[in-house]
Amino acid sequence: MAITKNAKKALRVSTRRRVVNDSRRRLMKEAIKAVRKDVVSKDGKTLQADMAAAFKALDKAAKSGVIKKGNASRRKARLAKAVAKMSK
Repeated sequence: MAITKNAKKALRVSTRRRVVNDSRRRLMKEAIKAVRKDVVSKDGKTLQADMAAAFKALDKAAKSGVIKKGNASRRKARLAKAVAKMSK
């Protein structure tokens, strides 16, 4: 357990950051799952909106440090590739 004043503050800060990071991670995963579901069901109506939401969630996660920039780029490329394959 934290003893010093600085350690107590660091614990409070890390707890707040963890909550925000968990929220961003959850939003990112849900957005990716929505796109994957659209690809499997070949639902073109909601696909564009879901793709935009997924790209936005990935970019925000990368910007805030939840995932690395290359990881976000790779995930976006794989989603785009799956969508392109579906549209053929």
